[in-house]
Amino acid sequence: MPDLEHQLRNFLSRHGIHLQRDLGQHFLIHEEILQMIVSAANIAPDSTVVEIGPGVGILTKELTKRARKVIAIEIDKRFPPLLQEWTNHAPNVEIVQGNALKVPFPQEPYQIVANIPYHITSPLLRHAFLESPVGPTSMTLLIQREVAEKICDTKHRGLLTILVGLFGTAKIMTHVPSEAFLPPPAVDSSVLRIDCYPEPLANAEVLDRVFKLTKMAFTHKRKMLRKSFGALPTGMALLEQAGIASDRRPETLSVEEWLTLARSAEQ
Repeated sequence: MPDLEHQLRNFLSRHGIHLQRDLGQHFLIHEEILQMIVSAANIAPDSTVVEIGPGVGILTKELTKRARKVIAIEIDKRFPPLLQEWTNHAPNVEIVQGNALKVPFPQEPYQIVANIPYHITSPLLRHAFLESPVGPTSMTLLIQREVAEKICDTKHRGLLTILVGLFGTAKIMTHVPSEAFLPPPAVDSSVLRIDCYPEPLANAEVLDRVFKLTKMAFTHKRKMLRKSFGALPTGMALLEQAGIASDRRPETLSVEEWLTLARSAEQ
């Protein structure tokens, strides 16, 4: 039996398909990693799974064996009919042709499992957490390794670290070399699992203040907080009220400390 790479090459050639790197079309051809993603997702038989950028359906086919329903959102108009063919017209697949950053996510509980184009990682997280009435119960994503490591870095936190930390806990399940894809991307990847909280750590008003404060602070992330917030009329008082030293830098603050700052700002 031909391996996954040969199957995919023959399939694409037969349909005259050339992959578009500018759309982040790097298809997984490593069977072991494919099974690892599905295993890491921990899909229940009655679950709904949202997949972003399924392409011809390599991951989709495996998801259909485990989930009650798979909603595959694909921006490239060439792929929906090919996805149906690759998955043998699986009856539990709903194909949505459109931009995953604009398509509404389900109103019912769902998981996100996807090999996503690297350039939409941040917008996708925001769409799922901030723009969707119902957030995912978990996200299992194959993303750029550097971004996954930044999300999980609790010593030098960035905006994505804080965003994810407000909605769940993240863990890198494994790293994936570039040769596991067709065509190989220029960087290595990681499988990142986010276990989402039933509710975010704060209400919408407090979250909004967190994002405003972090945006202000991380504009000059190497500067001390007294420099970032010094322009605010109550900036120094805010830090003092929250019990946060003014000589700290934004990357050193925990999610809980940003929440304390945001709650102090409302008083």
